[in-house]
Amino acid sequence: MYSNGKLYVAHSESGEIDIIGSMANRHGLIAGATGTGKTVTLQVLAETFSQAGVPCFMADMKGDLSGISREGRLSGFIEKRCQEFGIADPKFEGCPTRFFDVFSEKGFPMRTTVSAMGPQLLSRLMDLNEVQSGVLNVVFKVADDNNLLLIDLKDLKMMLDFVAKNSTRLTTAYGNVSSASIGAIQRSLLAIESEGGESFFGEPAFDVEDLIDTEGGRGVMNVLAADRLMLNPKLYSTYLLWLLTELYGRLPEVGDMELPKLVFFFDEAHMLFDGTSKALVSKIEQVVRLIRSKGVGIYFITQSPSDIPVEILGQLGNRIQHALRAFTPQDQKTVVAAARTFRANPAFKTEDAIMDLGTGEALVSLLDEKGSPSVVERARILFPLSQIGAITDAEREQVNSLAPRRIKEYSDFFDRESAYEVLTEVNEKVEEAKEAERLAKEQAAAEKEARREEERKAKQSSRLKRTIFGTILGAAATSFARSMGTQVARNVVGKSTSKSGAGKSSAAASLFGRAAKTATTTATRKVTEEILKSILK
Repeated sequence: MYSNGKLYVAHSESGEIDIIGSMANRHGLIAGATGTGKTVTLQVLAETFSQAGVPCFMADMKGDLSGISREGRLSGFIEKRCQEFGIADPKFEGCPTRFFDVFSEKGFPMRTTVSAMGPQLLSRLMDLNEVQSGVLNVVFKVADDNNLLLIDLKDLKMMLDFVAKNSTRLTTAYGNVSSASIGAIQRSLLAIESEGGESFFGEPAFDVEDLIDTEGGRGVMNVLAADRLMLNPKLYSTYLLWLLTELYGRLPEVGDMELPKLVFFFDEAHMLFDGTSKALVSKIEQVVRLIRSKGVGIYFITQSPSDIPVEILGQLGNRIQHALRAFTPQDQKTVVAAARTFRANPAFKTEDAIMDLGTGEALVSLLDEKGSPSVVERARILFPLSQIGAITDAEREQVNSLAPRRIKEYSDFFDRESAYEVLTEVNEKVEEAKEAERLAKEQAAAEKEARREEERKAKQSSRLKRTIFGTILGAAATSFARSMGTQVARNVVGKSTSKSGAGKSSAAASLFGRAAKTATTTATRKVTEEILKSILK
């Protein structure tokens, strides 16, 4: 509840407990076992920031947070709390809200591009090892160097195929690219697609600055439907991490402000760090440490403070700890560790209080004006003024119908020319060139074979002619000699056969002419005439 310039969130025996606006961007932690009231606490903080004009982003795991868009109502529990807190006639109201959904089912889509997510976050999403991550970096570098846009997963798959086919040529400039690593990345992409992850990539890409908006002086609540997204913890945590890194990269430095520009609630925060490499944890630590200078406050929601790495936990100044249960020795250690993160209050033993808290109660320690944590107090969290629990699908659609046009345009999916289209065209031209080369080779081979056949036939014809010429010439001469019966005929034949060149042909023609006329048989005459025609051509 925002009143008199104060962010009133809880009540202790000492009175109101307020978050100081200028310290709200120093981040915070809401922890506690399941069922102890963490979700309601998140709702109270969010609507309080909204009333102060600060927009918020939150992931809705079970649909419960959708009620923040509708006004609440008086109940017996709230009436009792009003008496305890000294609140008369609470003004119930909902917050201006926009619903989003990665899968475009329960809200406006929140897409990004493969290039915007980058190889580091994609490697985490696909659970790649160091070598495979290096290959993915090469793929991104090749795409950048060739002005190939990586927008959706089909672009990335096409780039992987291109790099694999050209790995030998690319090795000199980019380093070794093994087919095994390419195959591992491709298999990981198939796994992401099978879980619906391809819905996350595409255009229009979400502009994170659209999270920072107000309506009527109140901060807009940006609620992400995460019930389906939670089925893939890697996708969920990588998605929220992408949002944080985008905010960090896009927003200008603003220094200290009276109120944050945006408050980011990271529910189920342990998923962000499970199985995360040291390098990425270091990157998250850097973002958390520096993003506050961009006017953004991050509040992690998880079961135990031990879920958060120590380096990051130390930067969470505003803390609300709900009850923890100690059923095992390990649980007892967790309770002790959680108690030690607070500045002790001499009025009670912190670790005992953690296990004794009821639903809606918490240990609260907030930063004072100097940025120092206050002494921990046992307090009751304020009740929300908006509806507790989920709204209907029809009410959700009604809320989104009031969104500005620029938000509604995120539903207008389009697919412009990118790496997939460019490389598909290149592959088609390569195939056309290969086909043209194949046809040219086949044609050249056919022409060569035709020439060989012509040459073979020509040689065969020449050999046949010479054979026939020699045979018939001898037969004609013999027949002529016999018909003449004189030595003169033999002399003529001898002279004709001793000539060469054109003279030989002329003499042979003359001889065949007389032989044809004087041939003793019809068969010999016909053959002699055919040879004569051939010679005279």
